[in-house]
Amino acid sequence: MAVKLSSGDDEIGEIADINVTPFIDVTLVLLIIFMVAAPLSTVDVAVNLPVSNAAVQPRPDKPVFLTVRHDQSLALGEETVARDALQARLDTETGHDRDKRIFVRADKGLAYGDLMGVMNGLRDAGYLKIALVGLEDTGAPAPRPAAPAAR
Repeated sequence: MAVKLSSGDDEIGEIADINVTPFIDVTLVLLIIFMVAAPLSTVDVAVNLPVSNAAVQPRPDKPVFLTVRHDQSLALGEETVARDALQARLDTETGHDRDKRIFVRADKGLAYGDLMGVMNGLRDAGYLKIALVGLEDTGAPAPRPAAPAAR
């Protein structure tokens, strides 16, 4: 509550204005928290993506990522999925919306025929809108794949 002091009167009057400074401080802190936390909500499946020089497209609100690893195993989001259960999991993830775009992330070392097999499986499941995900071409040399760990 604010108080107004005048030089001529002996009475102290109250001003019924709301002090919005704490509200602004809290709002700015929440904004910073969301800005830091937003990049952490992406898919984190380790895959060596090839580089692409295509224009960057806007990202949908809730994208569906299908990852094809080097060993041809599949992951929907961050969970591993068997090939025979792929259609059921995609239907669950998309709410049976076959027009939803499926973003395919494939390892750079994957053979072209193996990737086409996955894409044919998506087509057989009724998902015709498929987008291939790659790294943005920044002009820097592509990272070298890590050597397999010794057992």
